Amino acid sequence: MEQGRPVFLVTGKNGQLGWELQRLAENYPTIDWIFTDRSELDLSSAESIDAFFSNKQVDVVINAGAYTAVDKAETEQDLAFQINAAAVGQLARICAKQSARLITVSTDYVFHGQSDKPYLVDQPTDPINYYGYTKSVGEQMALTEDPSSWIVRTSWVYSSHGHNFVKTMLRLMKERTSIQVVADQVGAPTYAADLAEALFKMGEASLIDKSKPGGIYHYSNAAHISWFNFAEAIRDYAGLNCEVNPIPSSSFPTPAKRPSYSVMDLKKIEDDFQITIKDWQERLKACMLELGY
Repeated sequence: MEQGRPVFLVTGKNGQLGWELQRLAENYPTIDWIFTDRSELDLSSAESIDAFFSNKQVDVVINAGAYTAVDKAETEQDLAFQINAAAVGQLARICAKQSARLITVSTDYVFHGQSDKPYLVDQPTDPINYYGYTKSVGEQMALTEDPSSWIVRTSWVYSSHGHNFVKTMLRLMKERTSIQVVADQVGAPTYAADLAEALFKMGEASLIDKSKPGGIYHYSNAAHISWFNFAEAIRDYAGLNCEVNPIPSSSFPTPAKRPSYSVMDLKKIEDDFQITIKDWQERLKACMLELGY
């Protein structure tokens, strides 16, 4: 670590977002990047978090680590709460002590899903599953412990790396002649590379102006589609011969309920950070290209 260089810490380096942030970091060699996984910084352990920071001073923490198994969270409640809520509060407390900026990623699942127009950042949260509840509590804890924290809610994240809807659909479409996909849940996909870029831009802005106030932001690609629409586009771009049939959520019961509508209003992040929102179809094509389609 060089004296005087800004230090960016990223948790969850092996996830989709962490992986994209590692790729992005290669373009910014004047920043000292620290990438951590569970073995170095275990968000499920308060002791591990304190021990990690006992000899480190950072400028920006991008918390890309999370408990993201939505259905499993219904039964692994303690673990989901520790990682998505308690650890976020702890990171915020440490950032407040170090005068560092916490940028933590949250989810569209903090909303109930009964809206018919994009959710604003200041609309009340009302999650319908335990995962969404833990993320909602994490947001509150971050802003309580360090009011300068930035919370970035995102949705339907995918990448050429890791496990996600795009890669699952591609696998199923190669194995089968027809598949069924839920058509009554509407939201917006987010290419993890774009989210990584947005979070980095926010980190840079924090270095320039440490007094920039904290708050909640929304980020996704520009879209208003169902999982069924998304699956059709994946099939078409991949040039696969698989029939995609729409089904209602009721035909595909899951342990955790999903919001039926979770499109978010993106204006605040555009205005505050001059972040350009990219079209979902263009970004899906970019990911597919990377996957060799």
